[in-house]
Amino acid sequence: MTAIAGTLFLSSCASDYYVADQPVEPVYVRPAPPYPGAYWVPGEWMYRGNRYVYVNGYYTRPRVNRVYVRGNWVHANRGWAWRRGHWR
Repeated sequence: MTAIAGTLFLSSCASDYYVADQPVEPVYVRPAPPYPGAYWVPGEWMYRGNRYVYVNGYYTRPRVNRVYVRGNWVHANRGWAWRRGHWR
């Protein structure tokens, strides 16, 4: 059990890329929903080529009995890292 918990902890840390300054989110206009009830998933930051780049949001069907948790920037000793949004 301890090995599984350790593996999960290490895998969650392995994807963190730190930068000195938190990037500024670009300004964009959200398009109109493509169908009634569509849910807007906000844009995210992806680490590519030694830097974070912004990926626009998109519409999707809501997931039954789930809520979307927005991604956010977290600050640590090594700098800023993006934690991706997810359905919970």
